[in-house]
Amino acid sequence: MSETPQAPLDPDDLAALGAASTATITTQLFGHGLRNTFLAGVQHVTPRAPRLLGEAFTLRYIPAREDIDTLDVYDDYDHPQRRAVEEVGPGQVLVVDCRGQGRAASAGHILLTRMSVRGAAGFVTDGTLRDMEEIRRLPLPVFATGASAMTNLAQHHAVDLQVPIGCGGVAVYPGDLLVGDADGVVCVPRHLVAVIARQAREQERLETFITGRVAEGAPLRGTYPPDSATRHAYRREQEALPVTE
Repeated sequence: MSETPQAPLDPDDLAALGAASTATITTQLFGHGLRNTFLAGVQHVTPRAPRLLGEAFTLRYIPAREDIDTLDVYDDYDHPQRRAVEEVGPGQVLVVDCRGQGRAASAGHILLTRMSVRGAAGFVTDGTLRDMEEIRRLPLPVFATGASAMTNLAQHHAVDLQVPIGCGGVAVYPGDLLVGDADGVVCVPRHLVAVIARQAREQERLETFITGRVAEGAPLRGTYPPDSATRHAYRREQEALPVTE
């Protein structure tokens, strides 16, 4: 499949979004009219792994069919699921469209281990996983809806790589940015990464200031949301901070 190369994302923008909570990012996307960016039901299952941050590499499943999805499929090294695992690169997150169906797993420990060794940025599915006890120990950020011992062939047929998909009820396009934390995963459309990054950084700074005031006993009125006096105090604090290059 030929793909149009995408311009690299700015490392400073990636750093800003990597430091922002998914709550902050969804709020900023909401302000731009995007209300369906948080993947429903998808939870972090690898507590030892870092936060999720990476560009979407997509895999689409359709419902399995009994005469096609048989155990000898596993002998095919060019099976789309195996190709996805071998082709997803550093800085990319393999995002799998399971149509929200979890009776059969979408992947297992061996495939996720291979992705981890190859330096992938993470794995996200709106389906389930098998071998969950081993997966939980991986250093790879992994998000799923739960566990299932059943092989993917019982319910899923892998068909497409690097096409627009739905995951957790959200449209995900190849190259979109996925950010994940303890709350779940948010998808940032690639063309909005720079503007959302700047706004998320500012929101995080302001909310850190507000949280400090609330912790010191300030009431919500005038503090959250901040009135002009609180915003003035925030600006004065920011101006007093040392300038960093």
